Amino acid sequence: MSQPISKFEYWTPRLLSLAFVAFLMLFSLDVITPEATLKEILIGLFMHNIPALILLGLTLVAWRHELVGAVVFVLAGLVYIGFTIYNGVPFPMNLTWSLTLAGPAFLIGFLYYRNWREKHHPVSR
Repeated sequence: MSQPISKFEYWTPRLLSLAFVAFLMLFSLDVITPEATLKEILIGLFMHNIPALILLGLTLVAWRHELVGAVVFVLAGLVYIGFTIYNGVPFPMNLTWSLTLAGPAFLIGFLYYRNWREKHHPVSR
């Protein structure tokens, strides 16, 4: 007989994904400058946050469907690594950038996958 997933295991990927989206949104604050008008700042914030808002929407879907979260966060990490390689970021720097942003995305994707696996293929303990 299998036991249900613990509350810690259930909530960890969900809370980490929200924190990750909030962390990504912090990078958009560079559009706030003294020379910019309010309209320019709001448009800049929106444009810079489009990927984070998409990820937030997919996080809300992943809240119920863990496999979506697993796929989305792993793909987000791979896309980021692809962008660093495509933009010609030198080797040591692209490795540290990838560990900083793609690493947490991979971790969150793995945690969502564990939630999904425990829910659909429980292992007896």
